[in-house]
Amino acid sequence: STMRERKTTDPLHSTDPLPSSTDLSEGKEKLRLKQEVGLISGVSLIAGTMIGSGIFMSPEWVLHHMGNPASSLLIWAACGLLAMFGALSYAELGTIIKESGGEYIYILRIFGSFPAFLFAYTSVILVRPAGLAAVCLSFAEYAIAPFYPGCSSPQVAVKCAAAACILILTIINCLNVRLATSVMNIFTAAKLLALFVIVVGGLVLLAKGQTQSFQNGFQGTTAGIGTVGVAFYQGLWSYDGWNNLNYVTEELKKPEVTLPRALMIAIPLVTCLYLLVNVSYLAAMTPSELLSSEAVAVTWGDKVLGSWAWLISLSVALSTFGSSNGTFFSGGRVCYIAAREGHMPDILSMAHVRCLTPSPALLFTSAMSLIMIISGNFSSIVNFFSFMAWFFYGMTISGLLYLKIKKPELPRSYKVPIIIPIIVLMAAVYLVLAPIIDQPQIEILYIVLFVFSGIIFYFPLVRFKYHPRFLQTVTLHLQLLLEVAPTTRDAK
Repeated sequence: STMRERKTTDPLHSTDPLPSSTDLSEGKEKLRLKQEVGLISGVSLIAGTMIGSGIFMSPEWVLHHMGNPASSLLIWAACGLLAMFGALSYAELGTIIKESGGEYIYILRIFGSFPAFLFAYTSVILVRPAGLAAVCLSFAEYAIAPFYPGCSSPQVAVKCAAAACILILTIINCLNVRLATSVMNIFTAAKLLALFVIVVGGLVLLAKGQTQSFQNGFQGTTAGIGTVGVAFYQGLWSYDGWNNLNYVTEELKKPEVTLPRALMIAIPLVTCLYLLVNVSYLAAMTPSELLSSEAVAVTWGDKVLGSWAWLISLSVALSTFGSSNGTFFSGGRVCYIAAREGHMPDILSMAHVRCLTPSPALLFTSAMSLIMIISGNFSSIVNFFSFMAWFFYGMTISGLLYLKIKKPELPRSYKVPIIIPIIVLMAAVYLVLAPIIDQPQIEILYIVLFVFSGIIFYFPLVRFKYHPRFLQTVTLHLQLLLEVAPTTRDAK
């Protein structure tokens, strides 16, 4: 069948949790994911995913929406605090529901099948590909910028470079898992080097007295609720990844200890680093210069490093490529688990029989990302991504509040004060509603309609398990074409 039959379970009362191993079958051979992620690896996973393209692309947009340097720095600090609160709330969820899958598995276990399907449907088709498209567009901006000094890069060239990035990532991730992880580790060093150079350069400029951008710092602050919400979208994009450890809960060593500790180390470090980088940008450039730049770090390099500015372009391009590889690498996890639960077509839970990679899910994500690159730009994609992400973050946090109030007897090794998830929920409601109320756009209506269009697929294919014969035929042909086989898991 094209959709796996889902086991009927009472949310959060299932006695058959997802196993801690994932098996990719080829005859009798199986590949298992073991509990090998410790504290250092957990910190690296969070920080390495968070430090991607956003800090090199979003500063100009935060400044644009807030109107001045001081208020934009407050937005960056508030975004870090909100990410910390959200991550601590997720840490408690991760110690109650010790399964991989992040929001999807939490919504499934707490609220049931239907809302979990809507999340998987939206995430797999739109949200994950949108995130990948935005990161690849930022890579393209920096990769192309040195070829067009002193002027804006043509959008055609940027989009072609972004599309080429996605195709290269598809090949790497479909060929070999170890190759994909090696690429991610190597490029993490490049991003840390780039940020270290920018921070040190900014401190030197401040020591020399270049503080003009911070004089009358709050003059001209924008106060509209919708404008502030969009500024938060752009800032929070740079912090996206704070919840990534919850996607690999089953692979953590002592998740009840490792999960909260890794979050408490990684997110404050990233927040401090982001604030220092923004201060460095503003020390080197006036607000008007920063706003007119399409590649902020490149402009910073031109002003501070002179003939060595190409090093910044190279480092940032490598950094964003590595980040896009990490996004692409983890993008199939929700897709795989949703298919394993019967919420996605069976073909998406299959793996290549020789390479042992989830190639159907990767190819699907690649195709959707290419469509978004053709039709959108960085800013619009980030706003769309953030709107959808915080809608589901809010739903997940409301599930935690439900468990804290209605099921306090559930065993949990870590408890977050109830005020923290309440603050996160209020922020999520604000981030979803503020742009709609202040500056309603028809695109948001389209997004909402798309989410609920999942009803058309849920009831016949999942609820009533209607599997048209032609879909079974298509699945069989795709299996032969892609050389993939169903994945299995051991019963516990």
